[in-house]
Amino acid sequence: MAMLEIRDLQVYYGMIHAIKGISFDVREGEVIALIGANGAGKTTILHSVTGLIPVKSGQILFEGNDITKVPAHKIVSMGMAHVPEGRRVFSQLTVYENLKMGAYTRKDKNEIRESLEMVYKRFPRLEERKNQIAGTLSGGEQQMLAMGRALMSKPRILLMDEPSMGLSPIFVAEIFDIIQSVAAGGTTVLLVEQNAKKALEIADRAYVMETGTIALSGEAAELLDNDMIKKAYLGE
Repeated sequence: MAMLEIRDLQVYYGMIHAIKGISFDVREGEVIALIGANGAGKTTILHSVTGLIPVKSGQILFEGNDITKVPAHKIVSMGMAHVPEGRRVFSQLTVYENLKMGAYTRKDKNEIRESLEMVYKRFPRLEERKNQIAGTLSGGEQQMLAMGRALMSKPRILLMDEPSMGLSPIFVAEIFDIIQSVAAGGTTVLLVEQNAKKALEIADRAYVMETGTIALSGEAAELLDNDMIKKAYLGE
């Protein structure tokens, strides 16, 4: 059974038909990439799955449970975390306070402390800056903080929206290394990413979106070698 199942999803923004009957699966332990041009509907998919926007019709199943109409805050407590586009850290709070906010659905203080230690181990820079105001961090450090905050909820699946956007090449490489290590640690990842080459290099499978539909899907390694993908998304 798939961890996440999307069945015939239909989403509208007013009169605009943003998602047109999309279906796909994410299996436990996979890194799945959603790639495609701006406006293809990738972010809308993530917002639909995490309950941030309403679904017109179709079904979203998470570990066998129908979450199509479940509120966003309850979805987090079920084991799903969303790292939004643009990072969205609490800019007036410290790094430590941001991370504690990520654990707001959890009650066991010992487990929260263990998660904090795990996040600091994975992101040493956050521990170095734990008392620093988040808004003063660099873009790459804020992205690390957004990822660390999401991991504080101890998610079974992590949804990430454009994690490399606006980052320097060094930080881009570092962020993708971290995504791989998160996946290697047992967390399933659904990744929306404009940098198609980087996304396909670390993904198991991928779906290529065009104007609210899935135009192509397959093993990520095969798509990396696909002439159409090379021409449209990899600049080759």
